[in-house]
Amino acid sequence: MATLLRSKLSNVATSVSNKSQAKMSGMFARMGFQAATDEEAVGFAHCDDLDMEHRQGLQMDILKSDGGEEGAEPPLEGDIHYQRDGTGPLPPSASKEGGVCSELSGQGKPKITAWEAGWNVTNAIQGMFVLGLPYAILHGGYLGLFLIIFAAVVCCYTGKILIACLYEENEDGEIVRVRDSYVDIANACCAPRFPTLGGRIVNVAQIIELVMTCILYVVVSGNLMYNSFPNLPVSQKSWSIIATAVLLPCAFLKNLKAVSKFSLLCTLAHFVINILVIAYCLSRARDWAWDKVKFYIDVKKFPISIGIIVFSYTSQIFLPSLEGNMQNPKEFHCMMNWTHIAACILKGLFALVAYLTWADETKEVITDNLPSTIRAVVNIFLVAKALLSYPLPFFAAVEVLERSLFQDGNRAFFPNCYGGDGRLKSWGLTLRCALVVFTLLMAIYVPHFALLMGLTGSLTGAGLCFLLPSLFHLKLLWRKLLWHHVFFDVAIFVIGGICSVSGFIHSLEGLIEAFRTNAED
Repeated sequence: MATLLRSKLSNVATSVSNKSQAKMSGMFARMGFQAATDEEAVGFAHCDDLDMEHRQGLQMDILKSDGGEEGAEPPLEGDIHYQRDGTGPLPPSASKEGGVCSELSGQGKPKITAWEAGWNVTNAIQGMFVLGLPYAILHGGYLGLFLIIFAAVVCCYTGKILIACLYEENEDGEIVRVRDSYVDIANACCAPRFPTLGGRIVNVAQIIELVMTCILYVVVSGNLMYNSFPNLPVSQKSWSIIATAVLLPCAFLKNLKAVSKFSLLCTLAHFVINILVIAYCLSRARDWAWDKVKFYIDVKKFPISIGIIVFSYTSQIFLPSLEGNMQNPKEFHCMMNWTHIAACILKGLFALVAYLTWADETKEVITDNLPSTIRAVVNIFLVAKALLSYPLPFFAAVEVLERSLFQDGNRAFFPNCYGGDGRLKSWGLTLRCALVVFTLLMAIYVPHFALLMGLTGSLTGAGLCFLLPSLFHLKLLWRKLLWHHVFFDVAIFVIGGICSVSGFIHSLEGLIEAFRTNAED
């Protein structure tokens, strides 16, 4: 009897505590200080391979009253609290076997050092898409080199101000972290009138960038294989179909543990390939065409080059999670400085020496300019890297889509694509396969690496790296900003907007023309 009484009193106390927390959370939500819901917290950082081994960010869950207590009031809609110790009920999606959330832990895993964080950022901004930078120099000359430096400076600055938006000053005058993701920042800027609008905009931008990245991997795979074996009676479209057939098992992925093991190997292989290309270019230094590097630009094609350069620097979307997992977050600024300085130097040298070697014959993917004796070997390694890299953005895009459309509680647009046992339903698997096929169709009808890369960089790259960070910084911290910070933010927003619109229009025109040409063929 005494045990039953203690249990009853404990349940009542828990219910009262939950009600109190729910009301307090609701009050802060109405004041505009609400964090993102579970659906909106699923950013690219939660699914990206670059910090797959280290991330452990704060888990968030909707407050729930004790179900066994009769008359207990349900929590206020949208009220949430942080599960910092990893205890408490997890959302349904987190209990799925092998799901991404099941891989995340609370504070049990060790934090990462500044060097490890820098390695993650380097992976993001030194990927295989730097192979398109010499093509940007072809249409931009010395101005293209300047933009490589300018983009590094701006992306480094916007990464820092994005992290600054995660913090606010409490009542004691201490700077504390009150947000945990890019989506949280976007929601805070739109609250209290539109508390979820910002998160949805960021999620849409994420999905577009992730899907376009998948398409680029298919395009580059078909392009490299076609140019590696030109004598075979296999077209570039056929190579893309073969690559997609290899990628189709991605639809069955439950987690990225197996795939993430290849991440380090792929990165090292890519650095080796870059060194081989630079070594070949240096061997032909006597024939470098310095006179071909001009100060004037190709007005029609240079805006596309802007998108290519911007896309090669995109990393902002996962920086909040990365900074939150660092042992010493104060080292974040220093880490951003040396990673972007190194990226700027390496990208500038790579793009310049490659263009000097082939000049006007520079192709969209620079390895296609290599002699046939070594081109096939280098391209096969690149294709393997592309195919192994494809599951990462694909799985991230699937996670965002599933949580946004199928697992958002009462606000979901469609029924849950997972059964009660956590297994993927047949129609959910069909949708995944359809996404793989969609990337194939885009790669077949628009097999232009530079155009697709320029379009993505101009649309989502400029938005996530230039426009939104500067806008959010002004919105959240404008009262505490110095005049030169305000000037920089406004200048970046204006210049980024002009470059984004210009690059998007020219890239879209090129894609439409290419699509018409392929349709006629």
